[in-house]
Amino acid sequence: MARLAAILKALARAFRRDWRSFGSLGANNLLWVTVLLLQKAGVFIYLIVGLVMLVPMSADPLRKIPPSRLAVWPLSRRQRWLLRAVSPWINPIAWLVAALAVWSLRGRVSAGVVALAAGLFAAGFALSSVTLPRGFGGALWAWRRVPHFPGRLDQLIRKNLREILATLDFYCALLLALSLALYRLLGPPLPAEAFLAITLLIVLALSTYTLSLFGLDGAGGLSRYRLLPLAGWQLLAAKDAAFLAVAVVLTLPGAPLAGLAAALIVLAIGHAPSVDRPTPQIRWRFTNGSSITYGLYQAIMMAVAGAAVFFKGPWLLIPCAAIWAATVWWYGRRTLDGGSTE
Repeated sequence: MARLAAILKALARAFRRDWRSFGSLGANNLLWVTVLLLQKAGVFIYLIVGLVMLVPMSADPLRKIPPSRLAVWPLSRRQRWLLRAVSPWINPIAWLVAALAVWSLRGRVSAGVVALAAGLFAAGFALSSVTLPRGFGGALWAWRRVPHFPGRLDQLIRKNLREILATLDFYCALLLALSLALYRLLGPPLPAEAFLAITLLIVLALSTYTLSLFGLDGAGGLSRYRLLPLAGWQLLAAKDAAFLAVAVVLTLPGAPLAGLAAALIVLAIGHAPSVDRPTPQIRWRFTNGSSITYGLYQAIMMAVAGAAVFFKGPWLLIPCAAIWAATVWWYGRRTLDGGSTE
């Protein structure tokens, strides 16, 4: 039993370190704008953030051990079964679901809430245990179906799209977009301004990513980019093209022109910290920004641009695009010489 206890202790330590990475939400634009501006009206946002986080937080702790290494450990069959049965309880979400079940028996929590929590926990647990078959190259099948783009930046844009899909920011924005689309189909009519507000929330959910566009490229990302026969502005343009493609698609159920203006402005503001102060990011977590003040400034300017296009006319997209293009040129000159992704 001492051998099993040592394994469980090491698993708990590794899982605790992994849980700390969820602290990136504390520097995310969506959280701070919701806390400071929406306050009680942001309950729906908190619910979406919680749902998005619950799946990766429900991962199987035993997956921290590589299967090939676990297979050669000198454990008896009984010890392996015991390890399999006990290891899920290292995850605090398992204790939370158990507590909800107890409260449900006492009538303090509805059975539906318990079933939802248990289902999401089971989904996260099962997904983390799925081993992809050979030939998938370590990526989901859908990721290999990312569309192609014209021009020499095609593969860079596709790579950047996959990076965006590996952030929890994207899934918050996706849930907001799907909720809006469902409401437009089934719900009663709303004032046009309501669709503008939700469109801006969708772009806001994605905006923190633009504050560290090179954050998911890894320590050697800048060195690899220097080997490509591309100018710095082209690297930024490839990052921006992927972001704009996602933002435009997700804002289609709302006010897409206002969403495009907001996306151009968040990119223009995000170029400075992306190049000068890049922050390393972790996949399957929320991205974190350079500072709360900078994120709030980005959110305010994004709202101003989106509202201007929505209320005054689409011609205001021209100055938004001009500002974006100017920052691509200006910071693109320093991408390969100034910033560092290490």
